[in-house]
Amino acid sequence: MNKKITLVLLLFLAVWNVGFGQKNADEKAILTILQKQEADWNAGDVNSFMQGYWKSDSLAFIGAKGPTYGWQNTLDNYKVRYPDRASMGTLKFTILRLNRLDKNAYFVIGKWHLTRPEKGDIGGHYTLVFRKIGGKWLIVSDHTS
Repeated sequence: MNKKITLVLLLFLAVWNVGFGQKNADEKAILTILQKQEADWNAGDVNSFMQGYWKSDSLAFIGAKGPTYGWQNTLDNYKVRYPDRASMGTLKFTILRLNRLDKNAYFVIGKWHLTRPEKGDIGGHYTLVFRKIGGKWLIVSDHTS
């Protein structure tokens, strides 16, 4: 009887791990983009950080001052708000939720934190919409507070 219970428990754990514990290739790709953005930011390279975004006038970034449209406008706003390394600090993303919307779209909820010894730490939450465009995952909408 103990062998049957053990077998059932092992089967349950295997199914649970496949269903919930493993990330698929798309999820891994999205998480890799976010890790690269974090590294690019921490290297002081805002231009490389922006490569995770859709390079389009239709990109939407919603922040405290309202929506900004367009990749270049978003980049320009980042450069105004974070003009130097002291302002940029060290970025840390924490992913709270990663949900598939359909085969070409994901929704990400997370927290961001900037450690800034000279300027004071800041942080908040974000929601991102990723779309697969031309075979590449890109952020098409970012709401950061």
